[in-house]
Order: sequence, then structure tokens, then C-alpha cells
Amino acid sequence: MSGALRPRELGRTGLRVTPLCYGCAPLGSMPETFGYGVPEEQALATLREIFRGPVNFIDTAASYGDGESERRIGLALKELGGLPEGFVLSTKADRDLSTGEFSGEQMRRSVERSLSLLGLNRLQIVHLHDPEHTTFEEAMAKGGPVETLMKLKDEGVIEHLGVAGGPVDMMIRYVETGCFELAITHNRYTLLDQSAAPLLDVAASHGVAVLNAAPYGGGILARGPEEYPRYAYSEAPPQLLERARRIAEVCREAGVPLAAAALQFSLRESRIASTIVGVSSPEHVRATLELVSTPIPDALWSEIDVALDV
Repeated sequence: MSGALRPRELGRTGLRVTPLCYGCAPLGSMPETFGYGVPEEQALATLREIFRGPVNFIDTAASYGDGESERRIGLALKELGGLPEGFVLSTKADRDLSTGEFSGEQMRRSVERSLSLLGLNRLQIVHLHDPEHTTFEEAMAKGGPVETLMKLKDEGVIEHLGVAGGPVDMMIRYVETGCFELAITHNRYTLLDQSAAPLLDVAASHGVAVLNAAPYGGGILARGPEEYPRYAYSEAPPQLLERARRIAEVCREAGVPLAAAALQFSLRESRIASTIVGVSSPEHVRATLELVSTPIPDALWSEIDVALDV
């Protein structure tokens, strides 16, 4: 295994994971989010490629395809006879997508469905997912989502508890409760947006491992701003598009793929335990590994900083 993918400690969980984690949201076939669907056989071929490769960490959620991502992972795990030794699987407990219910009872139902779809009798990592869809007070209330997930941890159904959400101030508030061992931020620590930096600092001070999802900002830093002028699954504002064009030009002049710079920007950040990159095909899995090992001259990072300061 290359040095860039050598497993490291995942905070205080006792688990060891590669600095790269494959995100399985696209494998749930979510065209409304990603603009394309993924047939089941393609998803299974992708998972087979992952499980025979050097990365030992995948991330999914109950809401990805409303269970379809977990179901497909479960099919792949059944082929393998279970989760391979040394492999780490992270999922997320979600609100009811039909009614919006975000209760303790719903968290238990979500976890129980995940166990069934994945074909597992316990879950290594479960995150409270998208708590911006409730209030902090309701999430932390007696009998509420967080208490229920902590009870499931006490019962041995969940080994480690994390929180995964958007707004940085909200995420910091959850990290500061001391209830969580991990935190996932998305689209907020990229070449274009480092607004999650305060979260990285607070998490480090609390011994909470940070997982950084969507280092490409949903695609603009993978496919380029001309081909994909969207950020975080919405139309990119003009100022952000201009910043992306400047970064792309610096990378082009240096002969470095924009996607390699975007991915390695996250991988080289010491406060980030692992970077989650969504994949949708075996070719995408292999291409991501190539981006990890693409040589990048040290000077490129200062050249990007200069370009963004213009």
C-alpha cells in the first residue's frame, strides 16, 4: 500500500482507516442529486472493485436512495460472506423521508433497517444525519434522537457514534456536547470554501475525528467550472465560478489535474482523518486512486493561494 493510503487512527474510536474513504451515495442511484442514475449491476461492480482495493473505508446513509445504497452494499457483503476483516463501514441514521419525523423512535427504526439491508448484526459507525432538519433542543431532548443513538451504542448495536451535517456553527455545537466520536462535514473544506476550518479546530480540541466529504464541491473541482458550473449541488454563484476558473488555470499551467489538487488539498490537512469521495463505477474507483498518487509540486499550493487573492 502506498504511503498516501497508509491506515491511521480514527480519533479515539480505536479503528484504523485509510485517509481516503469511498462515499456510496451515488450507488443508491440518486439522479435528482447527482444528475445521473446508477444501475444495480454497475453499483455491485463498483463495490467489488472497492473491496479488492487498498482503501478500507466506505460511507453510506439510510437516506441514500432511501435505503438503496445500503441494500446494494448488503448484496456485495453477502457475496463476500460478510464485512472483510479490517474493513470499516460507516452509515447514518436518518429522519423519515416521507413524513420528516426526526424522533428517537425514528432513529431506532432507521438503525434497524440499516442492519437488515446491510445484513449485519451491529454497525461500526452510525452518524446522526442532517440534524439541520430538527432543532438542537429536540435532538438532545430526553428520549430524542441523540439519547436513542447513545442507548443503541450502550446496547452494542452501534460501536461508535458520529454526527454528519451542513451548517458549521450547528456542527460545532454538537461536537461540543461530548456525545460524538466523529463528525462529517461536506462541501465546506475545499479549494473554494474553507468555512469548516473552525469546526476542524474545535473537533481537534475535543478529540473528535473529522471526515471531510465532497472535496470536489459536488463536481466543479473534478470536472471543471466550464463543464460543471455547480457547487454543492446548486448553481454556482459568479464569484465562486471565477475563483474556480483561476484555480483551474493554475493547475493547467502546472500540468496537474484539477481533481488531483482538490483531493490532495483535503488529504494533506492534518485535522482531517479521512476524505470521503463519492464513486459510481469501477473506473471511478481506479481514477480516484490515481488522483491520490498524482505528483503535485509544493509550489502549486502557494500559486493557488496567490490566484485566489487576486
